Amino acid sequence: MTELHCPHLPPCPGCPRFGASEPAPQATRQLAEFCAERGVSLATRSGARLHFRQRARLSVRGRGSAAKIGIFAEGTHRVIDIPRCQIHHPLINRVARALQASMRERGASAYADEPHTGLVRALQVVVERSSQTAQVVLVCNEAEPAASSALLEALARRLGPALHSLWWNGNPERTNVILGPHFRHLSGPEHVVEQLAGAQVYFPPAAFGQNNLDLFDVMLQQIHAAVPSERDVVEMYAGTGSIGLGLVARSRSVVFNEIGAASLLGLARGIEALSPESQQRVQVIRGSAEAAAHAVRSDSVVIVDPPRKGLAPDLLATLVAVRPDLLVYVSCGLASFLRDAEQLTRHGLRLDSATAYDLFPYTAHIETLAFFRRSGPVDTQLEPPMHRG
Repeated sequence: MTELHCPHLPPCPGCPRFGASEPAPQATRQLAEFCAERGVSLATRSGARLHFRQRARLSVRGRGSAAKIGIFAEGTHRVIDIPRCQIHHPLINRVARALQASMRERGASAYADEPHTGLVRALQVVVERSSQTAQVVLVCNEAEPAASSALLEALARRLGPALHSLWWNGNPERTNVILGPHFRHLSGPEHVVEQLAGAQVYFPPAAFGQNNLDLFDVMLQQIHAAVPSERDVVEMYAGTGSIGLGLVARSRSVVFNEIGAASLLGLARGIEALSPESQQRVQVIRGSAEAAAHAVRSDSVVIVDPPRKGLAPDLLATLVAVRPDLLVYVSCGLASFLRDAEQLTRHGLRLDSATAYDLFPYTAHIETLAFFRRSGPVDTQLEPPMHRG
């Protein structure tokens, strides 16, 4: 294999394992040990090693005409400029360079944290695979887009047909949150649309989306192959419906649960794109996972894709008490997955298979896909989780 080279290492902290050809060994070792204790062999899946990242949020800092666009050096608010990032889709790098040139042209200032001054705080770019165009969100230190209008026009002009859509986002508060509460849609379609597992999935700019969609597609194929037809499916933490929308056509019913307003907006658009017959089989429960736990039955296929902190306690208790026929668990947090899986396997669900997906190449993280099936009757009283180093 040809040795990979990144022009930004060091000091860029984004890829501490740059050049590695396998998922993070410490993470896979922990997961493999857990699986082996339950008689299961861990599988691993990796994908492309370069230009795989199709969405990015980049901070903007620096003075005058020397704006830097990239990620923070570890433990600081000092931005490392990464104009030739090797993991970004090339269009993300092109948008960042176009923003730098536009800021120079218009004399636009970059944000400074301590004095809370400067206009441009961050840049979000999402590449739509089918069109190879970029949804661009410019995050500005203002409540209305008056000061940034000329800059936005210059950016749109530079990108030309490579621009999918342009958005202004206002974030005038002192905060480490990247996107602010104010959005203005300036041009182009309102959603990035991706074909995922046979369904059209819609992503408004504030909704969560996987950044490594090609490998995520492989995960979706594995999930869909394991879910039988003509079943009642419940998807918790559904987001925009990336997993479940493709199951609607062959399921008896699909219940989606989601709390995020932007994700619910994308989910509603994805449901509208289904056939009228399929739409009749869909129900959406808005709100927390705890509020939707009542939808889980023993004959359900349950899909959970929780945030890094893992399953909500009330939902975990419901899964233990009800013990669905099949539980599909997608996890981006290894520690929380091991904690939850320990409880599930102790109280009536059997770990059937697990795969570590290298969705975050060159980092210490993995994404876990695990399938649990109902086992024999056991005590369903949850116990304190064991500590795992």
